[in-house]
Amino acid sequence: LKMSRLEFYLPLHILVAACLCHSIKAPTTSSQQSFKTGLFNFYHSLILADGKETTVHLLKDIPKRYYFVLEESRVLSPFTITVTPCDVPIEWSILVHKASASFSGKQTQGDHDTQEVSKSQKSPSMVSTIFNYKGNSVETYIGMSSHAALYMLEFLSTERDTHITVYLTTDTTSGHLYPELPMDPRIDVVGIGHTTVTLTWKHSPSVLQHQESIQYCLLVNEKHNYKSLCAAETAIRSSGMKLPPTLALSLFPYLLEPQQVMILSNSELSIINKASSGEVRQICVGTKNTYTVPALSPSTQYYFDVFVVNLLTNASAAYTGTFARTLEEPAPKVMELKDGKVIQLVLDGKKQKFYSLQYQARHKKIQFAFQLCRGQVQVHITKNGKTVASENLSGLRYFSLKGKLLDTYLVQLRSTEESNSSVKVQVSPHFHKPLFPLLPESLKIKSFSKLRTCNSVTIAWLGTQEESKYCMYKRRIEEDQVWRELQSADRCSGPESRHKSEKVLCKYFYHLNPQRAVTTETIKGLDAGTLYLFDVYLFGPSGIPVRYHSKVVKTRKKC
Repeated sequence: LKMSRLEFYLPLHILVAACLCHSIKAPTTSSQQSFKTGLFNFYHSLILADGKETTVHLLKDIPKRYYFVLEESRVLSPFTITVTPCDVPIEWSILVHKASASFSGKQTQGDHDTQEVSKSQKSPSMVSTIFNYKGNSVETYIGMSSHAALYMLEFLSTERDTHITVYLTTDTTSGHLYPELPMDPRIDVVGIGHTTVTLTWKHSPSVLQHQESIQYCLLVNEKHNYKSLCAAETAIRSSGMKLPPTLALSLFPYLLEPQQVMILSNSELSIINKASSGEVRQICVGTKNTYTVPALSPSTQYYFDVFVVNLLTNASAAYTGTFARTLEEPAPKVMELKDGKVIQLVLDGKKQKFYSLQYQARHKKIQFAFQLCRGQVQVHITKNGKTVASENLSGLRYFSLKGKLLDTYLVQLRSTEESNSSVKVQVSPHFHKPLFPLLPESLKIKSFSKLRTCNSVTIAWLGTQEESKYCMYKRRIEEDQVWRELQSADRCSGPESRHKSEKVLCKYFYHLNPQRAVTTETIKGLDAGTLYLFDVYLFGPSGIPVRYHSKVVKTRKKC
């Protein structure tokens, strides 16, 4: 199919070549060979569209050629060629087959091995190279010509298969496909925090002229800067994921890949691509030219790229990328634990940070006691820097540890849920004087449905083989309060937090056989068809109470 297209355009090659040769002397034998070679190269080329971005796929070590024709003009006619490598560095050059030496040109935005050729056509050869380049930067060549000429672009990738985009225009007065960059295209870092970096950049002239169709997109990653948006998208795809088109970021809904997370906040759209080599975050911020990147990791170097994107054409231009390292996370404040002293901590669930407690042992054997009051808590204990215990707490938990005198223990606690959690902590060398009372196998309160009446209920709970004091409290609640009361109950709070009118009774009991250490109570004088919340508190030798799990019971409506 390609050969048929080439054969179709062959007469144009011959016609242009004939026109160019009309005013030139017959070439010598050596120039004849060069002339034939030039025609052969043009013959095996494709026509490059004018005014349209063309995607070119390159195979490793196989050159690919495109050509375009400029007609003769009475005045110098400008044209521009922009080439955007989307992956590895490439080599590309511009060759011209023309009849006159009246030609001039220059390249812009280059920072690699580029070369400009502007000289008289003294050689008898009809084909000459006017520009070549090697690198992976976006490169734009601006040329001027008043004579009929046939141009060929040759592209070569020597590293691997890749693709590039090429944009040719001979109409420089009808606007720009690519958004314009400001005179100073640098990105400035104006603020650095532990988890944030604030960036600012100068406005693109295109944003000031066409606010509705232009926006800024920011790319954040931990590897390196990208010189074009298509290079960034290629890198993301090569890591095994698909990136939605930039055009779709703010205009159309789309389905995310499993490795992607979308965050929409304050009209800003973030796409987080989670790859094995780290995450790449793409954030489109509209026409704002200042942005604070959130949710970064402390003490980590990040690379930031800003692209100004034309939403109508999907064309983009890249600012000069920058990088910054977030600040180190401050060392957590360490609280000293003292023998036998009980402390209660409220752990911030939103920040999910560790709270640290330190203890220097004055005995070889010590015991840590933890009572979970509310929420979910993770505990991590180290001795002289080595982990000795780590788990999620549930109810009451003891850790008995052996070591040497003056060993240093570090206890770290954090909430594992978004709401705040609370826990009581004690360390003691006195195993024979435990902080908390001896506990039964279960702290659940049981109610007997068959024994319910319109004005009484019967409940039971387990005791221990150690004589202890038990106090019961009750309170009326509404249907819509049940879930909240059960979820928010502070399991460390004692009877001192209850109103005196809620107290039902206090009693002592025990049984040497744990299987028979059960007590029951019938509470009378209740209202029919009413919900009641019952709590039982167990007191040990230290006087610190342990609260059983709350129980909700409803009296019968009709008897």
